[in-house]
Amino acid sequence: MTGTGDTGGGVVSRPLSGSGIALHRRYDTALLDLDGVVYTGGEAVPHAVEALAVARAEGMASAYVTNNASRTPATVADHLTRLGVAAEPEEVVTSAQAVARLIAEAVPAGARVLCAGGEGLRVALRERGLVPVESADEDPAAVVQGYGGPEMPWGRLVEAALAVNRGVPWFASNLDATIPTPRGVAPGNGAAVEVVRIASGGARRPTAAGKPLPPMHRETILRTGARRPLVVGDRLDTDIEGARRGGVDSLLVMTGVTDAAGLVAADPEHRPTYVAEDLRGLLVPHPAVTIGPDGTVGCGAWRSRVEGDRLVVE
Repeated sequence: MTGTGDTGGGVVSRPLSGSGIALHRRYDTALLDLDGVVYTGGEAVPHAVEALAVARAEGMASAYVTNNASRTPATVADHLTRLGVAAEPEEVVTSAQAVARLIAEAVPAGARVLCAGGEGLRVALRERGLVPVESADEDPAAVVQGYGGPEMPWGRLVEAALAVNRGVPWFASNLDATIPTPRGVAPGNGAAVEVVRIASGGARRPTAAGKPLPPMHRETILRTGARRPLVVGDRLDTDIEGARRGGVDSLLVMTGVTDAAGLVAADPEHRPTYVAEDLRGLLVPHPAVTIGPDGTVGCGAWRSRVEGDRLVVE
């Protein structure tokens, strides 16, 4: 577990953010990232299925929160169910849903929206009473981009650029430049957004909704009704930063993209409240961080201190 705080002269050892209560009892809802947390590619992360089953059985609700706008909540829930994770479509929150709410608040009811994305984005727009279209010549009230997968036609980006060049309001489900795949790292929606930005002269940028931005956190809270949420993720720059922006606690699991060196070097806005090897960290208490008068930081049996330009961990 990590914590932050300043030390002063004569300060006695003091705890930060600790509790003797297991996280699944301390928080009412786990807001879980998916890839790298619950599954990797097509396989469940070790211990994830069992840990989530225990947390659910003992009263902790789960919400599965993803920046990937290509899949519908029903598709995501089916995938989780096949892996052994009990999940309903209502428990899945996507960046497509978050951006669709933003658009619905900005355009007239029933407006046409030029959709450069996959089925998940089209379903989310229809859920808000909006009409997805594919051409800049269909008089769209907005343009929205979301990850459409490797099969999305290049022509969709052409139409989006044409509409943006005409001054149509521009939205994006998220700005992740890359997306992990079983074969390696691939271009994400942020890369497609850059294509349209360059084609439209580079001056405009879309209004985005996905993690770590506030619209995604708002969408998640509105859909789950969580009162004491805990964000659980593997990425510092989306999951953890999003939690800090939303003013809620977070658990970083070391089953995805973040390694120990990245965690130690994290900027303040990327520092999680808790750290665990995997989702079993939901089921145990996390010891408090203490800061001694000499600046030594402790957590459980671990101690760290700065000596010159070196970090010493024992």
